Amino acid sequence: MLIRRGTLLDGSVVDIRLEERITEVGRELSPHSHEEVYDAALGTVIPGLHDHHVHLYSAAAALESVRVGPAEVTGRDDLARVLAGAEVGSDGWIRAVGYHEAVAGPLDRTVLDEVSPPVPVRVQHRSGILWTLNSVGLAQVGLADHPDGRLRSADRSWSNTLQRRATSLDRLSRRLCEYGVTGITDATPDLEVADMVRLVEAHRHGDLRQQVYFLAPGKRILHDDALDLDELTAWIAERHDAGGPVALHCVTAAQLVVTIAALRAAGGHPQDRIEHAAVVPDDAIAELVDVGVTVVTQPNFVAERGDQYLTDVPAADQPHLWRLASLLKAQVPVALSTDMPFGDGDPWAAMRAAVHRQTPTGAVLNADECVSPRTALTLFFGAPTRPARPRTIAENQPGDLCVLAMPPADALAELDAGMVAATIVGGEVVYQRS
Repeated sequence: MLIRRGTLLDGSVVDIRLEERITEVGRELSPHSHEEVYDAALGTVIPGLHDHHVHLYSAAAALESVRVGPAEVTGRDDLARVLAGAEVGSDGWIRAVGYHEAVAGPLDRTVLDEVSPPVPVRVQHRSGILWTLNSVGLAQVGLADHPDGRLRSADRSWSNTLQRRATSLDRLSRRLCEYGVTGITDATPDLEVADMVRLVEAHRHGDLRQQVYFLAPGKRILHDDALDLDELTAWIAERHDAGGPVALHCVTAAQLVVTIAALRAAGGHPQDRIEHAAVVPDDAIAELVDVGVTVVTQPNFVAERGDQYLTDVPAADQPHLWRLASLLKAQVPVALSTDMPFGDGDPWAAMRAAVHRQTPTGAVLNADECVSPRTALTLFFGAPTRPARPRTIAENQPGDLCVLAMPPADALAELDAGMVAATIVGGEVVYQRS
């Protein structure tokens, strides 16, 4: 296809010919016979956004789940009301997501029994690493005698007993197209080969329009109560010996310190990643530079959860939360993502959070970590296997593009999904705003 009159971020106006990859960039290119032509009308053309850390199956299921986070539910009575009105899924369960202790305190089977209807109910913590089941649900998965009903998401011994819901990737993919997202990296740690094959086939058949990449089997979630430096070092070395990188989930300072020590001991791989880096103490920044690891982080959590951070996190530790500008200044390789569905899947909202760092009530968390609009945008341009290396509009670059309905200066001022006029994957228009 041929894109006419597209404005690049540097202000130059060009035509772009592309198939699976960009084949030509120039001024006033002549259309080929039967070539599809799209007039960008001087709007901005950028590389398609790549969300470097999402959970596809969970995101699709979340669209069909009831939300019980602090933004939707307040107090135990309200939680009971929401669960009572929730629709039972095709698998016979009520599936609720986004829970946090701010809603109704710590959740266990006893509390859930008191507030849930007499059907199987499972409630996912907003961190994504924990589910709480009521007694009916525990009996359903063969754990009737479990002491508290709190089960880790990565524990296949119970989750494999669940009937998988028939979730629609098409609905999720359409929403991502509206955001200008052309590629995604699935960060689910226990994703099996059959799951990956289904996602690749979904892309091939058009149900999942985005290009899809995977961190599994090299993704690992760390837990503060099970940090073992020697074991982690051995696992990393084994992955490297097999030629693969690692991606390590770090949301606490302790997890980050142990991860850095393990990477230093095991030796690095150029594609090693730290996921989240939610807490980065000052002295850890130089360590990150030294081990050469890429950080894939989510400043959108400042905009989504910042008020709770200001309440729950000691003031001395708040400057260490969701750092960005300080990492870039130190030349740590960094890319952005949304952690959908545990974070809002709109990458433009994540960009705005990176620029302004405003909490839901308008407070600013760590103003020193703000970055420019152009930097925030570019941090979603990274190549799938090199997230910190931005793609450009040039010959032989991937034919995955996003067209915005306004010139660069206005687009950078807005950073809003409503600007997306067209999304192009592999040289084909997969979304066009009417």
